[in-house]
Amino acid sequence: MSTEPETTEEAGPGTPDTRGTREGDADAGTEGRTEGGAAEGAEDGIAAEGAEGAAAEDEGATDESATEGAEGAVGEGAVGAGELSEAEAELAAQRIERERIERRKAEKRGPIASGTKLSGKAADLLAAVRAVESGEKPVATVFTEPAPAPRRPAPEPVRRPQPAPAVTPGAPAPETVDAVRRVLAEGGAPDALAPQVAAVLGEGAGTVLREDPWQLLRVGGVRPEQADGFARALLGPDCGPDDARRGRALTVWLLEQAAVAGHTALELPTLTAALGRQGVPDPDAAVQDALAEGEALVFQDALEEPGAPAPQDTDEEQERPVRVLVGLERYALAEESLADGLARLANSVPEQAGQAWETVTAGLSGGTAELARAVAGHGLVLHTGGEAARAEPAALLGAARAAGLRAYAACHTPNGRGRLTAYLAASSERQGEATGRPGTAPVEPGAAAAEPGAAPAQPGDGHLAQSAGDPGAQGVVTVSGLLAGVEGPGRDADGALEVDLLIVLDAPQLDVESAAMLVESLPDGARLVLSGDPGVLWSAGPGRVFADLLAAGVCPQTVSRVPDPGPLGELVSGIGVGELNQVAAPGKEIVIVPVRDAGEAVHRTVQLVADSVPRAIGVPAGQTVVITPGHGGAAGTRALNSALKERLNPGPGRFGGFDPGDRIVYSPAPGRTVPGVVVKADTDGLHLSCAGAPVVVPRERVEGSVRHGWALTAHQAVGARWPAAVVVLPGDAPQALSRPWVYTAFGRAERHLSVVHGVEQALPKAVAEVPAKPRTTRLATLLRTQAPAS
Repeated sequence: MSTEPETTEEAGPGTPDTRGTREGDADAGTEGRTEGGAAEGAEDGIAAEGAEGAAAEDEGATDESATEGAEGAVGEGAVGAGELSEAEAELAAQRIERERIERRKAEKRGPIASGTKLSGKAADLLAAVRAVESGEKPVATVFTEPAPAPRRPAPEPVRRPQPAPAVTPGAPAPETVDAVRRVLAEGGAPDALAPQVAAVLGEGAGTVLREDPWQLLRVGGVRPEQADGFARALLGPDCGPDDARRGRALTVWLLEQAAVAGHTALELPTLTAALGRQGVPDPDAAVQDALAEGEALVFQDALEEPGAPAPQDTDEEQERPVRVLVGLERYALAEESLADGLARLANSVPEQAGQAWETVTAGLSGGTAELARAVAGHGLVLHTGGEAARAEPAALLGAARAAGLRAYAACHTPNGRGRLTAYLAASSERQGEATGRPGTAPVEPGAAAAEPGAAPAQPGDGHLAQSAGDPGAQGVVTVSGLLAGVEGPGRDADGALEVDLLIVLDAPQLDVESAAMLVESLPDGARLVLSGDPGVLWSAGPGRVFADLLAAGVCPQTVSRVPDPGPLGELVSGIGVGELNQVAAPGKEIVIVPVRDAGEAVHRTVQLVADSVPRAIGVPAGQTVVITPGHGGAAGTRALNSALKERLNPGPGRFGGFDPGDRIVYSPAPGRTVPGVVVKADTDGLHLSCAGAPVVVPRERVEGSVRHGWALTAHQAVGARWPAAVVVLPGDAPQALSRPWVYTAFGRAERHLSVVHGVEQALPKAVAEVPAKPRTTRLATLLRTQAPAS
């Protein structure tokens, strides 16, 4: 492990290279005006959007002047051609002028396409006037200057007449949203919450909210103190901390917050203590009230005492220690369904598909053969190992498909899918060399094709070996694509996946709901392999499925003996067992960059990504990821992304802070992030390319679901790897550090790791002493009661 004491900086973060961006802007604006349509210019890039309104206004002026000029020319031509008298020429000119005036009047009497000739403040003013005229907003509030937004908002796009959109199934009705908006206004809450409240509370949401103002806590992001203020404004003197409605709502809110932290339930003493901290006078009564209303469920799970004898079947009932848990129905049912499905697979005797499995095991060796033998005789198998261990399930997948089995592998991210495909191709080549036959992975007849556009590389996954072939044709899919039905095998008449073997990579990232959906989709007789690295961070959603299965011991477990190679593999392997070792890195695979404060950390990070790593290691900036503990702070993802954008892709950020070429992460659902790049923006929204697939994010969802993606948190980066990684550890990071966090962050690098180090001895202490934060779950207990130990 080497230290970088000095690094020359040829171009500092304050001297961005704007040549590429400016050329793109000029091209987009030129093309838009050349075609004579402002909208087409806007489609070519976000930079053209600012010129769109001016183009539209110029278009109107140009059309009018061109019409008048043409009419004058026509009049003059008519006089010259027919040799009309001066009086006749005057009459002809007057007739043409009257026709022009009549056309203008007709256009004014017809419907006006709002915004087609206006932009910027003029369009905003028109919208405000119409809001007042329609009674939607009072005059006093419409013209109040809004508070400055944290990011520069996009200019109002040119709008053209559109048909009224139909209400989609599940969307709140307009009258419901209006009713909620009126209640929110009475309580002083922002009316922007109206669609979310209506969607959560359903039909009659306005009445429900008026009768129970604390139902506002069901909307994500609303805090208890905000809901209390809203309730006081609506209820007046009738509002108090001992209100039963408040205690019930806070109970549900605390359980939701626990789910965000990864728990599927909370122990009763923990929940009541949290209610007490929220000022609930009688926490026990609040919990009982929530249980009586069916808003939460209670469970009693027996505790196993180490060394205690197994319970005997006797007439006398033995008292056993239990723990009382309270959880939301959603996660409780998912966890019970998952336990039932896993027990069904673990207890079943898989059907032997003729000589297929004998063929599979006969052609394999080493750890892959051990894994194949376990899978041949059991319906559920766990496989653990690091990055290099992915070669074993890849070889199993290729052998199973070659034997004619319907085998598929599902990865957590598109990046992981690409890596597994590369391992699959390498395994196929080795098998071809051993047998003397070409090493091509077999393709099952009728196998599903990969999703459109999967081949093009994107920042962050462009280094993957695309020569490995079509992932979909080789049976490699993503978990989300498999569950959505857009990737992988079809389903039979009962809705079960048509598979004989399903291998799930990155298994620690499975939350209880996704895992339950997968297991429920497997038919009887199918085999399931869950493979992953137990040392990485757990899932973003609630639960710790892989860790609970390892602890329950209800199925065979195979441990890969394939080590991750090189200095990076040696460093990460040591962290996994709690040791931060000094590792020799003669090729600058590992570099430590000491810093004194957060400002220096940001400066050095930009310098590494933009200059040092490309020059010394040969990894371009587009294939380097920056990982930091959190979003906030002086060296969080927001600060780092701002500095990296200024250096790598400067621009005005006219669409919600984004420009074409920006690296981003898109969150299509809570807990899921997909890396990508901004392509353009138009009236439809922000156009992205994520893992080669086009994605359009409506403008109202951009702020909540798209972030810049040069710098990520370790939770966002898990499941993917990059040729180079820069891990930033500022002075305020120690409280966020743990062994799984460091293991995950350092393990994202394939060829080079730079550590911007500002935490001194907190790093080795976290590796040695700080384990993963515990999560309260029920899966291990449920499995022990339903499946025998293996």
